Amino acid sequence: LVSAMNRVQLLGRVGQDPIMRQVEGKNPVTIFSLATNEMWRTGDSELCYSCTLGDISQKTTWHRISVFRPGLRDVTYQYVRKGSRIFVEGKIDYGEYTDKNNVRRQATTIIA
Repeated sequence: LVSAMNRVQLLGRVGQDPIMRQVEGKNPVTIFSLATNEMWRTGDSELCYSCTLGDISQKTTWHRISVFRPGLRDVTYQYVRKGSRIFVEGKIDYGEYTDKNNVRRQATTIIA
């Protein structure tokens, strides 16, 4: 019996070649960004038969993807490249970090 679920599925394009980071005392992690696009027609109704191309709006959302699982982490680092269209499944992780100016920042990451 599942009492709660945290699951995300994304299909998009990779923003830059993945990097592998090693944090002291922890296992390495492969990190990359993924862009997803949402498109819709502007106007009074969803069925806009007379809409022109200029009536389409688009929003790009960038997602930070982290891969910790050893086999998947290594394959991702080796084969995923900027511009690749990929499907990612994982969970959302909300966290905080302190930037180089000592300011606390919120961070949302997809753990693949």
